[in-house]
Amino acid sequence: MNGPTLADLLGFAVSLAHDAGRLVRTHFQTGMTIEHKADASPVTSADRAAEQLLRSRIGTRFPDDGILGEEFGEVNPGANRRWIVDPIDGTRTFVRGVPLFGVLIGVEIDGRSRVGVIHIPALGETVCAASGQGCTWNGRPARVSAVDTLTRALVLTTDVENIERRGHRSGWDRLRARAGLTRTWGDCYGYALVATGRAECMIDPIVARWDAAAVVPVIEEAGGIVTDLAGRPAGAAGSLIATNAILGPEIRTLLAGTS
Repeated sequence: MNGPTLADLLGFAVSLAHDAGRLVRTHFQTGMTIEHKADASPVTSADRAAEQLLRSRIGTRFPDDGILGEEFGEVNPGANRRWIVDPIDGTRTFVRGVPLFGVLIGVEIDGRSRVGVIHIPALGETVCAASGQGCTWNGRPARVSAVDTLTRALVLTTDVENIERRGHRSGWDRLRARAGLTRTWGDCYGYALVATGRAECMIDPIVARWDAAAVVPVIEEAGGIVTDLAGRPAGAAGSLIATNAILGPEIRTLLAGTS
């Protein structure tokens, strides 16, 4: 019997993201208790409940698949197909009652990210893709923008402090001086904006695997470029920069300077 197609996996991933998003929304703006992990990042009961839902659904449907999540680690390591989930990307945003957080689901096959879903529950937006099948935004085709001049570009990052910590302050200053507009509409929402042509660049100097797995196929299938900050293929962790195809080389050259 043949296994699921990429389209099958994408459809299931979208359904999972919507279910997790509905759960998360029941906790949104409710004044829940916030705990802090060893790295000082916040976590809530909503993060844990949503990841448990995702793990249960994936494990029932695909019991031999691997699962890696931010809150509960990895199961079935070494499986050729692995689901990588972040139940709330942007927990700091979520706990402040700001609606730009998201549910991220990526599927790796033989170590390569092939399926990605970025779901923004509070805004009702879903941007998703599978390799070779294009990118969609709430069911309609999505493409990166055709903006070809940096002075008309919108450049995003989650926070400037992390750019400074990674030694890219001078590069950021050059980029910011030339860009038409810079904003900190970050976390996964920034990548959704790039994939749908509403922004030209999203910069994340510090990312984990669960931050990146969904983003890579979404940006690539939308016609964009996604690499680490050094311009190398996006890897398991480290950093990410997503751009439209036209401005990508110029943006990466400007950012390459060190402080």
